[in-house]
Amino acid sequence: MPERLSTHEPLLDQVDLPTFRSVMGSLPTGVSVVTSLTADGEPRGLTCSAVCSVSASPPQLLVCVKQPGATLEAIHESSVFAVNFLSAGMTETARTFASPVPERFAGVPWTPGKRTSAPLLDDTVAFAECILTSSHLAGDHQVLIGRLVHGEVSAGHTPLTYWRAQFSELRAHPAA
Repeated sequence: MPERLSTHEPLLDQVDLPTFRSVMGSLPTGVSVVTSLTADGEPRGLTCSAVCSVSASPPQLLVCVKQPGATLEAIHESSVFAVNFLSAGMTETARTFASPVPERFAGVPWTPGKRTSAPLLDDTVAFAECILTSSHLAGDHQVLIGRLVHGEVSAGHTPLTYWRAQFSELRAHPAA
C-alpha cells in the first residue's frame, strides 16, 4: 500500500505551474464576469471561471478571485457582487474583463442590479446578485461566498465555456 502524507506534515512536493494549469484546464468550465461597485459607484469587474454552487438552503454560491485587485476591493467595500454567466457570443467581453485594461466597462452595456446595484451585463445566459457572507484566503485567491438575493435566466442564450485555453460554445445533445 502506498505511503500517504499526514495532513500535519508539510508537503514535500507539488506540481509546477504549467502542470497545474494543464490539469485544471482539462475541466471545462462556464465563463462568468463577477462585478461590483466601488464606494464612489464606479463599476468593477473581472472574468472568472471558478464559480460553484454551495448551498440551496440558504441559496449560496462561491467565486474565487485573485488578490489583490480592484474588483475584490470593491466587493469587500460594498459587501455585494453579481455573477454574470456569459453567452456564447461574449468571447471578447470575457477577454476584456480578463485583461489589465482599467476601463473594462467601456462599450459594454450593463444595468444596475435590482437588489444590489452591482452591474448586470446585457445578453447573458443568467445572472446572480449576491450579498457577501464570507471571504476565505486560499493561496493567492479569496474564496467569496455570497447569498443569492436575486437572479434571472435567459432561455434564448447558450453559455460560453472554456476548455484547454480555448473558448467554445456548449451545444445540447438530445437525450438518447
